[in-house]
Formats: sequence, C-alpha cells, structure tokens
Amino acid sequence: MFWTFGFPLVLSIVLGIAFRNRDPEPVVVAVEASARAEHARALLAAADDVKVKVLPRDDANAALRTGKVSLVVAADEDGYAYRYDPTRPESRLARSVTDDVLQRGEGRKDTFTPETKVVTEPGSRYIDFLIPGLIGLGLMSTGLWGIGFSLAEMRTKKLIKRLTATPMRRSDFLLSFLLVRAVLLPVELVPLLLFARFVFGVGVEGSLATLLVTALVGGLTFAVMGLFLACRAENPQIVSGLINVVSFPMYLCSGVFFSSSRFPDAVQPVIRWMPLTALNDALRATMIDGAGLADVGGKLASVGAWGVVCFVLAVRFFKWR
Repeated sequence: MFWTFGFPLVLSIVLGIAFRNRDPEPVVVAVEASARAEHARALLAAADDVKVKVLPRDDANAALRTGKVSLVVAADEDGYAYRYDPTRPESRLARSVTDDVLQRGEGRKDTFTPETKVVTEPGSRYIDFLIPGLIGLGLMSTGLWGIGFSLAEMRTKKLIKRLTATPMRRSDFLLSFLLVRAVLLPVELVPLLLFARFVFGVGVEGSLATLLVTALVGGLTFAVMGLFLACRAENPQIVSGLINVVSFPMYLCSGVFFSSSRFPDAVQPVIRWMPLTALNDALRATMIDGAGLADVGGKLASVGAWGVVCFVLAVRFFKWR
C-alpha cells in the first residue's frame, strides 16, 4: 500500500521542495590575497550576484577544491587570472559572471544594451518534469512487483496447481491479472494527480483521456512483464531477483528523475528501447506539451509491443504445476 500510494507522494514532496524554483543565488568567489586583492574585492562586492571573500593562496585553493567557492581570482598589475574547474557548471557560471563584473569595473563599454524579457512557461519547473516520471515509475513498480510477486506466492502455496483442476481456462486466469490492473489503475493514478495539482500546481495540458490511455497501456505492459518474469519462478526470491535485474536499469536511465538525454549518445539507442523511457516520454508529452493521442501513438505502440511479446512468451512458458 505504501509503495503504491505513499512512496510517489513522499518522493514528490521531498524532491519538489529540494528542487523548487528559487531566486538566483550569487556565485561564490575567492580573491587570492595580494596587493591588488582589495581592488578586485571592491569591484566584485559591488555586484549583487557575486559573493566574494579574500583568502590566502593555500586557503583559496582548498576552498576551490572542497567546493566552498566556485572560482579563485588572482589579481596583479597585469590583470586577472582565474582558477576553476570547467567540469563544474557553477564554476563556469562564476567565471562568466566574475569576468563580466571585472571587465566592466575596469572600464569596458558594452556595444549595445539588449532588451531582456523574463519568461516563466508552465511546465518549466523540475516538479513538472518529475510528476510524469513518478507516474511511469509507479506503473512499472506496481505492475512488476504486484503481479510477479503475487504469482510466485500462489505457486509457492500450490494455488496455481489447484486452479488448473477447475473448469476455468488458463488464459482467463492470466487475463484476470490484467483486468485487475486496469480496474485499479484510476485508483492509483488519481491521488497523485490531485496531489500534484493542488500542492504544486502541476496540471495536465493535454486531455485526460489521452493520459488515461497512456497510463493504461503502460500499466498493462508492465503487468504482462510481471507475468512473464514469474511464469516459471518457483518462489518469490527468484522473482524478486529477476524484477530487480529488469527494473533497475530503467529506474536509473529512463528519465524518471532527470532527462535520459544526459547519457552519452552511444547508449541512447538502448535507453530509447526501454519501455519505461517511451512511457515517460509519452506521459510528459501529454501532461506538459498537451500532446494528443496521435502525437504519442508511436511511443505507445513501442510500449505496447513489449506487452504483446511478453504476454505471448508468458502463455507459452507458464509453469502450471
């Protein structure tokens, strides 16, 4: 119950607060102690977006190494020198801001004054990106664990063997799991959507029907994958291991918490091939971009293909005794 309803809500609260939109923070810069350090400090201190302090050379290097400052400025009669780590985004930003402030302070004249317009589009916040990912993650987790674990427990208790002695068709038995998932899907989906709407103001730009169809395709696909993973497992421990092997790469790479495009181009085909990646892309297109069913049809077909293949394999290899 907690992992179905409580976990997505707790995660959205924690990450929504941690990555909430805030006013820009000043860059933190250290000026290396020297004869011209006070001059550089005065120029930088006059800027609102720079927080500056003068430190001895060794202390400034230590502060840069431990991340306490983003940039070290060394000032002498010939000008300024910067020391920073270009692999840290905050260091590159500090370098750009600091250089602009010092250049202006030393008399540089701008050739033009650009017009600036602040744009805050709906869907640009981290929480807008996160909620569709949490929905996809919840559909995957509930489908794999809910179906796979239940089947393994039934097999351990010999319930499946007893059911084969009844007039019920075996295909009806497997399809009943999918029917349960389809019925429970709105119960799982609505609380998170309402919570996101009223707590964080996250809405659905597209139609609710498209969102429901997308969630239904994803929920049933992962339920079928749970059927397949548990089709021959003798006990819950084996199913647990198989589900972890399948779900963990998608948990990390399919764009739940950050964009999957951050991974190298060489692994993008593999990531795009994962069903959770296509499902998350379809959910975000519907919720953020207002995409319709025709727009996300290709991604849903990709997700559904996984479901069809896994169902055929589950029926073919299911162990009834």
